[in-house]
Amino acid sequence: MCHPEEKTKSRTESVYNTVKDMAISFKFKPGERINEVDLAQRLGASRTPLREALNRLVAEGFLVTKQGRGFFCRDLKPREMYELYQFRAILESAAVRLACELATEQEVNALLQFLEETSHEREGSSSEELVALDEHFHQSIAALSRNMELIQTLKNVNDRIKYFRWVDMDERRKYTQKEHLRIAEALAARDADLAAQLMNGHIARRLDQITAAVKESFSRIYLVS
Repeated sequence: MCHPEEKTKSRTESVYNTVKDMAISFKFKPGERINEVDLAQRLGASRTPLREALNRLVAEGFLVTKQGRGFFCRDLKPREMYELYQFRAILESAAVRLACELATEQEVNALLQFLEETSHEREGSSSEELVALDEHFHQSIAALSRNMELIQTLKNVNDRIKYFRWVDMDERRKYTQKEHLRIAEALAARDADLAAQLMNGHIARRLDQITAAVKESFSRIYLVS
């Protein structure tokens, strides 16, 4: 029989994951105030686990609070997205350097095989499907760094820019696979400098590119409302 404390913890985690998915995909509109009573009813949850989930998501950067006014969905701000992309480039460049040093030949070959097996899935795939493939590639390299702090920090960054990446992928789908392959080949050659350089170039975006993609993100968010 499930212990009451375990059941409560499981329910709290379930509410957290559901609300996080809603925040990631902007089911809440940017800047929208979150109606806790309505959301609790929609999720069939009590206020306590919901409040715990909301506070946790504030700490992780998915929601914001305004004193005396409650919880709000974060805004999509070009500068913030730009800084998150900068941070992601730093993290992933460091990850691929560590991977060059620590990954086994078997692990590198598995990454190359993944790229070969999924190359045919690129055409006709949705942006969401392509981002899922993209995430698998990048998460695989992060895992090869053997650094759990880096892996967890990178996951948070990627979750916070996921919706933006769906939009960004439409502009970059024809380049992504080739860039992934060049990074993987540099990794296989244990060329840490080249791998990091290629990774940085693959991720980096100019502020004007970020601004244009944020505008497109807003259009898509409100188009489906």
